[in-house]
Amino acid sequence: MRSIVLPLVLALGLLKQAPVEAPLRLIETIDLPSVDGRIDHLAIDSAHERLMVAALGNNTVEVIDLKAGKEIRSVRGFNEPQGILVLPDSNTVVVANGGTGAVQFLDAADFHVIRTVPLSNDADNVRYDPFTKQLYAGYGNGALSLINSATGQRLGDVRLGGHPESFQLEQNSARIFVNVPDAGHIAVIDRRAMTRLSTWRVAGASANYPMALDEAGHRLYVGCRSPAKLLVFDTSSGKIVASTEIVGDTDDLFYDSGRKRVYVSGGEGYLDVIQQSPADRLTRMAHVRTADGARTSLFVPDEHRLYVAVPHRGAQKAAIRIYEVRN
Repeated sequence: MRSIVLPLVLALGLLKQAPVEAPLRLIETIDLPSVDGRIDHLAIDSAHERLMVAALGNNTVEVIDLKAGKEIRSVRGFNEPQGILVLPDSNTVVVANGGTGAVQFLDAADFHVIRTVPLSNDADNVRYDPFTKQLYAGYGNGALSLINSATGQRLGDVRLGGHPESFQLEQNSARIFVNVPDAGHIAVIDRRAMTRLSTWRVAGASANYPMALDEAGHRLYVGCRSPAKLLVFDTSSGKIVASTEIVGDTDDLFYDSGRKRVYVSGGEGYLDVIQQSPADRLTRMAHVRTADGARTSLFVPDEHRLYVAVPHRGAQKAAIRIYEVRN
């Protein structure tokens, strides 16, 4: 009997000591040697296996060949580029300029400007509705503009209580959720009528900048900087149902529906991985060191990749760090 029990105890001990796989693994770093200053948002060009980087402080858009693992072009002609995206069905790159307020449409082949849509100032985040082929851009002291992506025609605006930061579109309804940190709330917009439906107060924290949506689960994840917290809103009621501490100076966060996780990047120099459990329980799975000022990022679910922008600071080189998302 003793000869059976001892191997069993040893086996259980080995299982108990088996290492737990980290949810993120750094797999590549791509240097951006010509980039200085702040780096803002990122966009994926899946068709050409490229990453677009809005290098705000450099007044450029950096083009990275992901297959070759290197920067292949630095495109000039921008004024504080902030929001950026690649239209999936038209081979077009859209760049929102904070300095001039211009939203520029560029040919993704050679990056010449196809058209420019002037907004008043501080054009920032941009989002695309693939069903209507319309573009939404936040700008100025408080407005969201609706733009025909094919013609550049402005189709309408809705006024807000302050400058809009991150916003998300529901696909199965006409609602848009908009972070308005100056007003301390989330504005809920009807994008068909371009009118404001309601506002949800951000309580227990302020400076609500990034946002992610779990539409199927009726949850809206909002990152705040003061104090550094993740707030979870029920999109049916507009009420806060959970919160947890996160990395400081956050500017991007993403919801991973397959793994039910939230990834948060912050300028404090860390990536947080927050696990969502039943009954809105939130658990920090990982607190991964990145680099000072690395507050913007991009999660690409189909690639199981998280891209993090690292700015040039002293001896710290500007770069894109690529993390593999693991189960």
